[in-house]
Parts: sequence; C-alpha cells; structure tokens
Amino acid sequence: MNSIRKHPVGKLGLIGMRGCEDKTNRIDEYLKQWFKEEFDEDIDTFKINYACPRFSSGEAKSVIYESVRGFDIYIICDVFNYGKTYKMYGMEMPMSPDDHYADLKRVVAAIGGKAKRVTVIMPMLYEGRQHKRNARESLDCALALQELTNMGVDNIITFDAHDPRVQNAIPLSGFENAQPYYQFIKAIVRNVPDIEFDKHKLMMISPDEGGMGRSIYYSSILGLEMGMFYKRRDYSVVINGHNPIISHDFLGDSVEGMDCVVVDDMIASGESIIDVAKKLKERGARRIFVFVTFALFVD
Repeated sequence: MNSIRKHPVGKLGLIGMRGCEDKTNRIDEYLKQWFKEEFDEDIDTFKINYACPRFSSGEAKSVIYESVRGFDIYIICDVFNYGKTYKMYGMEMPMSPDDHYADLKRVVAAIGGKAKRVTVIMPMLYEGRQHKRNARESLDCALALQELTNMGVDNIITFDAHDPRVQNAIPLSGFENAQPYYQFIKAIVRNVPDIEFDKHKLMMISPDEGGMGRSIYYSSILGLEMGMFYKRRDYSVVINGHNPIISHDFLGDSVEGMDCVVVDDMIASGESIIDVAKKLKERGARRIFVFVTFALFVD
C-alpha cells in the first residue's frame, strides 16, 4: 500500500515583503522539505515572483509576475524594518511603518481577489500601540485591520500584540495572536544554566499594570511569586504624545537576593526598562533578566 499521502487540494504561495527575504527563504526551505517527505514531490519554490517598483517621486505600485488564481497566499511583512530604503527626489529615504504597510496593501490589491485565501503574517502589528481612543484621536490599528479585511485578507497572524482585544474591530475575520512563552523559557534555560525555577530564588516582574497578564501566566505555570511596577504619570503634561513618567512604584514582596525576570511586549526607547532594572537593584535584586518580544531601542 502506498504510504504517500494524497496531494493537497490547494496550491501554496509565499510572498516575502521587503526586509523579510531571509525569513521567507527559510520558510520556503522548510516547506520544500516537508512537501518532499509528505508527498514525495520536489518543488522548486513556493515563493511568488513579485515586485514593488517605485517612481522617482516616491510613488509605487505592485506587480505579480505569475498567476495566483486559487492559491493559498501567505504574505510576510515586517513593517518595522527601517533598514530598507528607497529613492525619492534623489534622496535616500528609510522605509517607515507607513511605507511598508502601503506596499502590503499594494500586493493585496495586485492579487485582485484571485487567490483562494490570503493570510498576512505580521510579526509586530502595524499601529498596535494605537489600539484605543483617548479624547479626540485616531484608532489606527483598528482601521488598518478593517482595511486589510475589506481588501480580501482572510487571516492575520501576529506575535504578542500590544492589546489583542483590537481584534474586536474584525470579529468575523481571522486574527491569531501567537505568544512566545515557550521560546523565552527555552532561551533562558539554554543560556543561564544555573537558573532555578524556585519561588524562593526567582520572581516574575511586570514593568507596568498593562503587562500583568504575561507575568501572571509565567508565575502560574512556573509556580513563582510576582511583583509589579506602577508607572506614576503626570497627566497635566503631554510630551511627544505621552504623559511623562514621574516614578516607578513597586508593588510586591521583597526581591532582596532574588533573580528577577521582567516581562514585556517591547522595548521602545529603553528608558523605562532601565529604570525598572535600577529600582530592582536598589531593592537588592541579585540578577535581572528581561523577556521582551520586540527590542526596538528607537533612541
């Protein structure tokens, strides 16, 4: 009896946006190996040949050079890759999140509804921090999700969204928020051989009230105690669109002599996480580790 499984019904296609070429190539290699093992068939590539050429004015378009009719298309897009540039009026311009997002929409528009399904894999969610409205301001993340689904995107996959409740903007469409819990634990075990998951020696720390859920999950599955920092802000002042932090107040048991793991979704400037580390050291913490999904260090 032939042990080779039946050939899949749909065709699979990968589109790696600018800045995601290496990731797309690795995924392509995994898929080709899996296809060979499962169906005993050699596939040259799953990547779809496309381009997003730009005019000298900075305008752009997307062109797909092969048919994608009936395909399951997966588009991999890193909107925070500022290392990619383009020419505009003779100047070299770094690609902003808006530029990457505009190119993503161009690719979806070039597909033109011919694909069977379109899934967007966006590691860090575009405008993910602008997920709720305070006074008169935009709801950028919700608008972006609605725009993509209205254009024909069936499913959006992201990692550790700043607030996954933003998916309420598209309740009838797919939204998957993958958490890197296992990857964090695996990394610390591999790189810190003397780490001990003992509640008398290790403590989980949330750097603010917004990240409590992550620390609660780790402390629950590992049987550890946890603490939290409360960000005291000056709400009478707005600097760069934010209320400045006056102080970090710690809530929790003593950390003296303890190893501390600070858990957050991202490091932007790095100022907050450094301040939290200083406060822990002042309270006698032994070693401090940081679990963070996206380390941007924008300053």
